[in-house]
Amino acid sequence: MSEPPNPKPRLVICVGDIHGFVTKLKNIWSNLERSIERSEFETATVIFLGDYCDRGPDTRLVIDFLVALPSRYPRQKHVFLSGNHDLAFAAFLHLLPPPPDGSPFSDGWKEYSASEDREGWFGGEGFENMHLQGRRWSGKIKVKYNTVKETEYQGSIYDARPTFESYGVPHGSADLVKAVPDEHKKFLADLVWVHEEDDVFINTEDGSKCCKLIAVHAGLEKRVDVKEQLQLLKARNTRVPKVEALSGRKSVWDIPEELSASPTIIVSGHHAKLHIEGLRLIIDEGGGFKDKPVAAIILPSQKIIRDTDVLAE
Repeated sequence: MSEPPNPKPRLVICVGDIHGFVTKLKNIWSNLERSIERSEFETATVIFLGDYCDRGPDTRLVIDFLVALPSRYPRQKHVFLSGNHDLAFAAFLHLLPPPPDGSPFSDGWKEYSASEDREGWFGGEGFENMHLQGRRWSGKIKVKYNTVKETEYQGSIYDARPTFESYGVPHGSADLVKAVPDEHKKFLADLVWVHEEDDVFINTEDGSKCCKLIAVHAGLEKRVDVKEQLQLLKARNTRVPKVEALSGRKSVWDIPEELSASPTIIVSGHHAKLHIEGLRLIIDEGGGFKDKPVAAIILPSQKIIRDTDVLAE
């Protein structure tokens, strides 16, 4: 008697940084839906890699779209990771959990106080016990040009002005706290800092591999114990004024060696590039630039879908 065929591996879709561009979000969602067989799409796990706000003009509409997905696609599993921009937005709205050791958020300002004047940290209503990144996010930076990105800053170091304006208030206004709907506040308050999945398949040159998957906005630090990092991220430990796994660059680029014992995919956005090397997946082709695409990757195939793809009907 022949054995039944193996079931198809479940589909996991990872969507890169959206940064306030609702048209890009709608287009990539439509392209994903058209690229994937209907029953597979409707039961897929969809992981959004963070940075929903800032730079683009439509943060409010982006969050409206994301909040509606679970009711529109009830059989899908949706995971919404926090990016560094989302953490800062939530910090300004006083939505982050307090430091577990009972210390005030103001303790976290000291390490970075040399940047306060240049970055014009927020000092308006509610600043006294605000996480450092909330103050930086809503601040008014004195330098107007970002030499790294070769763009003008939009209000703050985080380019947060468009987010304020999408809710109908001027950049840096404490009125944003009242302007953001409760549904959006809940979305931001519930964002996870890391997500783990077991038994995710990925097609490689050596065949299909069954892996653990860790999704985190920027990546995991190579020189810090992974268990320690995951513990901090799962607890959303806000005593840390700058969360390297959400905002780091070179320090979080590679997969920590201790994860090589069993195959582990690490998928991130954040880095403003598309980089696929072995099990390290970085999916952020757009980087919040108006003229660059939002990308997504489909596993196990590793097929890349962009909002700019023109697909046949």
